[in-house]
Amino acid sequence: MGTIAIVVILVIIVAVAGASTYKKATKGGGCCGEHESAPKRIKVNDHDKSHYPYEAELVIDGMTCGNCARRVENALNALDGTWAEVDLGEKKAKVLLKNKPDINAMAKAVADEGYTVLKNRSKF
Repeated sequence: MGTIAIVVILVIIVAVAGASTYKKATKGGGCCGEHESAPKRIKVNDHDKSHYPYEAELVIDGMTCGNCARRVENALNALDGTWAEVDLGEKKAKVLLKNKPDINAMAKAVADEGYTVLKNRSKF
């Protein structure tokens, strides 16, 4: 009886692993479409850094590819008065702001894209 249970568990594990491998092979795999074209970048109109007296740095969990980083950057750049740049390798977003940082709004924008702000640091 115990041997049958072990065999059934092993068959389930192999089936799940096989299905995952098949999906990656046929659909391109990846976390969020790393083999798809990158999401269109939300451009910041004001590139004069002197207009952004505030700065925040966010450590973000869940980014695994360039498309993830672009999604986070776009979410932050969509907020009024922000200019964000994401470093995928460091898992950080540097955000320049025209107004005092609203960490909750930034964290919500990131969370709405499926990622998590683990830490933040602000400079005034």
